[in-house]
Amino acid sequence: MEVFGNYSRYYDLLYRDKDYRAEAAYVRDHIRRHDPHARSILELGCGTGAHAQHLAAFGFEVHGVDLSQTMLERAFLKNDTLPPDVSGRVAFSQGDVRAVRLDRKFDSVVSLFHVMSYQIATSDLLAAFVTAKHHLSQGGIFIFDCWYGPAVLTCRPSVRVKRLEDDAISVIRIAEPVMHPNDNVVDVNYSITIRDKASGRVEELKETHCMRYLFRPEVELLAAQTGFEIIESQEWMTGKAPGFDTWGVCFVGRG
Repeated sequence: MEVFGNYSRYYDLLYRDKDYRAEAAYVRDHIRRHDPHARSILELGCGTGAHAQHLAAFGFEVHGVDLSQTMLERAFLKNDTLPPDVSGRVAFSQGDVRAVRLDRKFDSVVSLFHVMSYQIATSDLLAAFVTAKHHLSQGGIFIFDCWYGPAVLTCRPSVRVKRLEDDAISVIRIAEPVMHPNDNVVDVNYSITIRDKASGRVEELKETHCMRYLFRPEVELLAAQTGFEIIESQEWMTGKAPGFDTWGVCFVGRG
């Protein structure tokens, strides 16, 4: 089953507190610092398009790729609500980040919200890096974030419960992690209960998201094998040096 198949219906509600605009501005600033003339961005794993649409509002031409057709349908719907000058700079297509090939190059490639950590096999990670390199103009910038190994092993994943609602539904999501230390992988087992407020009907979903946590030396090795040089790494959004309490790290590679 496609991991985000049913999940995508509730995705925007579950992450409505996520500041996509601030995150897009953070990515914009990285791109402008390392490549001031960049105009086009390929986003690998664009989800429902929130980052792409904010990046387009900042003036970039953005092409988002995602495996989930359901996610992309929501992205198209949201795009229709944007001003024409912004929506006209956004395009979406379905594809696997490990294998998609578009007939063009981009000034920058980004992959956000831990998409690289969903590539749990080393061969999958390599394939995703190759995809980024294939689409990147010479000297362009590849930006991605991931789960950071030192923090995962120091501050072990724990059971978490998230409750939220809007006018139509209420959601309870329970996340129960199982670690696989010899694979550098955490299985996050989600139990999601959705109640329709009008009818009282309850729907229950169960999904497992397998997440690979990465260490800087292996990221540098993957980069070297695919033609990148890692030129920067920092805590996602703060700019601090990564450490034992840094769950999310942003890496910047030059192609």
